[in-house]
Amino acid sequence: FLFRTLTLFLDHRPKPHDLLTGNLALVHILVLLTTVFFSTGPFESLRLQNDVKCKALFYLHRMMRGLSICTTCLLSMLQAVTISPSSSWLGRFKQKSRGYVIHSLVFLWFLSLSFSSNLLLFTVAASNVTQSQVLSFGKYCSLSSARYLRWSLFFMLIQVRDVSFVGSMLLSSVYMVTLLFRHQRRSQHLHNMSLSTSISPEKRATQIILLLVSFFVFMYWVDLVISFCTIVLLIYGPIMLGVQRLVVNA
Repeated sequence: FLFRTLTLFLDHRPKPHDLLTGNLALVHILVLLTTVFFSTGPFESLRLQNDVKCKALFYLHRMMRGLSICTTCLLSMLQAVTISPSSSWLGRFKQKSRGYVIHSLVFLWFLSLSFSSNLLLFTVAASNVTQSQVLSFGKYCSLSSARYLRWSLFFMLIQVRDVSFVGSMLLSSVYMVTLLFRHQRRSQHLHNMSLSTSISPEKRATQIILLLVSFFVFMYWVDLVISFCTIVLLIYGPIMLGVQRLVVNA
């Protein structure tokens, strides 16, 4: 994050990739900080009411989680635009990609802020309600199940947003793999003439893309299954809480 910040200040025209990776680094730092503050020592060190701390931390954590998914999708789409041929439909966006990225980041922050605002209504301190009325996600904080129908609809709306962005990331990744495969076929005779037995750059890039995307999508679906069991089936225990935190951070 510090490296990207210095790049933004020293370079008068920062690259779109720098804007996205800097934003993504900031988002992940905030995710890790909120995870740390949910533990016993740091949570008690905050000199605020437990209800205020729970609302602020859970709202920030879920908002940053959504921003992470959206920004990663945008980064994948930018990479697809970058390697696309200039004659293609996506190639027309190369020259104006910086302006599109800035506008997209502002929109994503506004989208995440508005989507997560309902969490402020549902998040309560564990001591403020009875055990039958809450869905505990830690020692101090809980989600009120008094408005179960409204919370379930809100949860489904968030999942529609996340699935849309993850689907867009998959499409852009498939497009990049297709471009790399075509390029490899066109330059196959050059690789055959070369004496080097190392793997081709196209194949190496394809393997990296498939590995990263597969890992990201797998972790997302594990988190989705846990969230579904939590919100819809009201099943949430310490083990599931620990697994979900690990998955979200991964």
